[in-house]
Amino acid sequence: MSSTLTHLECTACGRTYPADELIKTCPECGKVLFARYDLEKAAATMTPEALAGRPWNLWRYAEILPVRDEANRITLGEAGTPILPAPRLGAAFGLDRLLIKDEGFNPTGSFKARGLGMAVARAKEMGVTSVAIPSAGNAAAAMSAYAARAGLEAVVAMPVDAPAVMQAECVAYGARVLLVKGLINDAGTIIREGSSRFGWFDVSTLKEPYRAEGKKTMGLELAEQLGWRVPDAIIYPTGGGTGIVGMWKAFAELEVMGLIGVKRPKMIVVQAEGCAPIVRAYEEGAGHAPLWEGASTVAAGMRVPVAIGDYLILDAVRTSGGTAITVSDDELLEGAHLAATMEGISASPESGATIVAARKLREQGFLAADDEVVLFSTGSGLMHTDLVSREGLPVLDPADAPETWFAGG
Repeated sequence: MSSTLTHLECTACGRTYPADELIKTCPECGKVLFARYDLEKAAATMTPEALAGRPWNLWRYAEILPVRDEANRITLGEAGTPILPAPRLGAAFGLDRLLIKDEGFNPTGSFKARGLGMAVARAKEMGVTSVAIPSAGNAAAAMSAYAARAGLEAVVAMPVDAPAVMQAECVAYGARVLLVKGLINDAGTIIREGSSRFGWFDVSTLKEPYRAEGKKTMGLELAEQLGWRVPDAIIYPTGGGTGIVGMWKAFAELEVMGLIGVKRPKMIVVQAEGCAPIVRAYEEGAGHAPLWEGASTVAAGMRVPVAIGDYLILDAVRTSGGTAITVSDDELLEGAHLAATMEGISASPESGATIVAARKLREQGFLAADDEVVLFSTGSGLMHTDLVSREGLPVLDPADAPETWFAGG
């Protein structure tokens, strides 16, 4: 289980760089760097037979992950999240094979554990002592937890209206928390300035090469859980889009290794109507997604007005024959409610967006009844209980007569 990491490669200009230099983005063009591996060597040991005896955590696929020294492979028990059939939702929508991959089972309650666990582990291996991140909430909590595990200083900048439970998580893990009047891009400006002044290592989405490597384990894991094949479609709630970028990379690597074939799932982006830069760019046929002015949505994880990896997200969507769709805030909250009441799955508002997107795409005929469709529930609804109305709940007094307890049925 040794990493076969060989070098870094720019996804835009193609220039290559040594893997063991502390590089964030391409020094030449400023675009996203990908970690590259000796996939032939990796295929010799990362076989289905070998994987059968490995624990279901982040390091299951160590050969095609960037951390070389096993001592730096920190874990909090992340990954190995279940793929749950959703038969009642499927029946309601006209989808015979609807599945939900529930990332809420990860430490800190979201899929962010994968990316930040990897980014922090590799940062530690590279000698970093302080990590920093701008975040809408979940990423900050995940980075804070893994930094604590690794013994690194953590600094997070979050919009002042980020979910209170996520702010509290960061404080509990010992992070330095900076609340920002603005959006995640405003928080990013503060982290960049602090990194320049104080030497923090910025692990922002796709602004270093390794967070995407953690996110790609969703694709690796999905293919393995489905018996070394991919579904017909993946619906993914998209903010910065690292999940789509990472999974698309994972499928390419698995094909080279001979673990899957040439088939790819349709990669489907879902964004909130109040913040949909990727959807707008897709609909306009553009290769990049300009800043979305006045971003607004209750789904904090999708309130990302600009993404550095926009061109990679759009390429995955178009190459796969996928699409990009918006939902309203009312709809995504409805989706979270449907997941909870019809399937018993506690879903974040971002996750609720995928539920409604599946219904819409089936109604439009984009998805066929027999398509195998995987929805990514990227976080637990337990992080968002403030969005669940509790008005009108009866309050019973045991001192009252029993016949009054159930008045009105």
